[in-house]
Amino acid sequence: MAGYLKINGVTIKTPKKFTAGIQGVDGDSGRNAKGDMVRDYITTKRKMDLEWGPLTDAEISPILKAVMPVFFEVTYPDPMEGGIVTKTFYVGDRSSPAYSWHDKLPKWEGLTMSFIER
Repeated sequence: MAGYLKINGVTIKTPKKFTAGIQGVDGDSGRNAKGDMVRDYITTKRKMDLEWGPLTDAEISPILKAVMPVFFEVTYPDPMEGGIVTKTFYVGDRSSPAYSWHDKLPKWEGLTMSFIER
């Protein structure tokens, strides 16, 4: 999957884990008096969970800066479409635990974040 993840047209470092989620969005859902499920289905959206391994400052910074805009374009492999697509996303919480304070080692243990389709 190397080279298939782009943010605003720029290839970013390949994550060690990439999970593509497909989510149904409902307006209102519940059970009626018969106990049958009633669903006001609106649309289907994507959510990606990404995780990188150890990163240096030079590797982590461009990734974090790329997702700073409120919305951004992501080009990625989509399992439902069966190929590479581009959609608009926003980012959830980002987490990057410290790994080392030694200048010759990666500083960050990794990076995790989620992209949620607009």
